[in-house]
Amino acid sequence: MNTDEVLSIFKSAGAVLEGHFILTSGLHSPVFLQKARVFMHPDKTEMLCRALAERVRDAVGEPVDYCVGPAIGGLIPAYETARHLGAPAIWVEREDGKFRLRRFEIEKGARVVIIEDIVTTGLSIRETVDCMRALGAEVVAAACLIDRSAGKADIGVPLIALAEYEVPAYPADALPPELAALPTVKPGSRSL
Repeated sequence: MNTDEVLSIFKSAGAVLEGHFILTSGLHSPVFLQKARVFMHPDKTEMLCRALAERVRDAVGEPVDYCVGPAIGGLIPAYETARHLGAPAIWVEREDGKFRLRRFEIEKGARVVIIEDIVTTGLSIRETVDCMRALGAEVVAAACLIDRSAGKADIGVPLIALAEYEVPAYPADALPPELAALPTVKPGSRSL
């Protein structure tokens, strides 16, 4: 599956929104990828995550012990990708502002792949990598459906992206006038 095919699935689900959005990263963008509109369709989610699992399998070679999703955005793609990899899906949750593995235990040395929905800055993946390494896991890679940074996000491990879709994103103090003129919407979940 290539970038055009991935974006076609997002568009068919009404998941490519235009306006003025404050992303989970805090950056502002004229485009928001509302993956929840894709994830509400099991058939579309299954197609994307099956293709992502194939990419992961090709990239990491050996089987993985766990697919780990950063809550909330990574839960569904981690589960569905894990299903295609034949691995358990687990997730981290924020507790006192930090990701923690609250509901599960993993063995030291477990090979894990972090599965995320969309990457902009990579912060959620970096935090998940730190959490997993603190538990003694070997983070072999991270994977995402769409890399909005087009390979620029530094996450500290190899990133496997099903699609790269570079969309402009700006700090709040450097907005282009046409974007600044629009009302803002903050659809992300990090601050919930």
